[in-house]
Parts: sequence; C-alpha cells; structure tokens
Amino acid sequence: MNIIDESGILAVSTRLQRLSEQLRKDGTLVYKSFGIDFEPKWFPVIYTLHHKETLSVVEIANEIGYTHPSTISLLKELEKQKLIRSKKDKIDERKRLLQLTPKGQELILEMKPVWEIMKSALTEITDNQNNLLKAIEEAESKILHQSFLQRVLQLKSEAEK
Repeated sequence: MNIIDESGILAVSTRLQRLSEQLRKDGTLVYKSFGIDFEPKWFPVIYTLHHKETLSVVEIANEIGYTHPSTISLLKELEKQKLIRSKKDKIDERKRLLQLTPKGQELILEMKPVWEIMKSALTEITDNQNNLLKAIEEAESKILHQSFLQRVLQLKSEAEK
C-alpha cells in the first residue's frame, strides 16, 4: 500500500482518477483486441447519439456532463473520424444538430457485443457494480446540492466562530 492509498478519503479524487485512467487504458486495449478502432473518450458522445439520434452541441454537453469547450473538442474529433455529422437546425440556423453517420452506426453494431462483455467484467470488478455506482450517484447528488468547495468554506466558517 502506498501513501495515497493510506491517506483514505483525503485522496478520493486521486484514486478515482487513477481508477478512471486504468479503465480507460484497458478499454482502449479491449476495443483493439476485438479489432475495433475506438477511443474510450468517444464513448459518451457515441452512446448518447445512439440513444437520442439527433442533438445540438448544448444538448450533448448536458447529456454527458462535459463543458461546452470539452464537448466541442470531442465532437471535432468524431467528425474527423467520420463517426458523426452535423447539420444546421432548420428552425435556428445558429444551432448545429449532430447525429451518427452510417459509419458510426456500423461501429455501434460492432461494439454492442463488446459492451455486454465489458459490463460483465466491470460487474465482477466492482462486486456487482451497485455499490460503486450507488456511491458515485450519492456523491454526485450531494455535490449538485452543495459543492465540495461550499462545504469546505462552510466548515471553515463554523470553525472560525
């Protein structure tokens, strides 16, 4: 066990990032092992457009929980790969609507069986996934109501009284 692991809750962000990086790195290798040219960072957009078909940039950003600039960067990458395409909204020409290309739709068909295997492996890793997902959902919900910063500042203020 290293010092970060021993620090407990204080290093939760570091440990989540470490876990995320490992899963992303392995995810890339999983796709490669199935002969699929796909980057895990593309997953949120591809999966969202698979389920929602046509969305604006803002709607995608909201769905995946990324900032607008991060979403734009990801969308540019996916357009370059010809996995998504954009068209102007007929009602509001300032708005770009995005959807999967036929190449993107074919990729989904290739990945669906891989996603099922990945779900099984992740369920094993997270001990039936409910515990980890439940903890993440609870933390996200609490942070939505009061951010980590707000909580720290509130505790600081109370300690100063």
